[in-house]
Amino acid sequence: MTRSELVSAVAEQAGLTKAAAEKSVKAIIEGVTGSLKNGDKLTLVGFGTFSTTARAARKGQNPQTGKKINIAASVSPKFKAGKALKDAVNTKKK
Repeated sequence: MTRSELVSAVAEQAGLTKAAAEKSVKAIIEGVTGSLKNGDKLTLVGFGTFSTTARAARKGQNPQTGKKINIAASVSPKFKAGKALKDAVNTKKK
């Protein structure tokens, strides 16, 4: 599903115009991004938890040249699905 397909689905299910649904989707994405940038954890009960994890600096190797390189430390976003989401995805269609 693409972002435009998500906007269309939100508009249809919530009875909104596509413009209003686009604003809603954009606000949610900005909210999640802002929360993670601040180092906070965002939990949506039943859906899942967005958090960040620190990755330490390390040595790596360029697979094309074999040259050793330094990989900088970074912070990566992480998502852990909640039970309701897992159950919804794992239900078999009859």
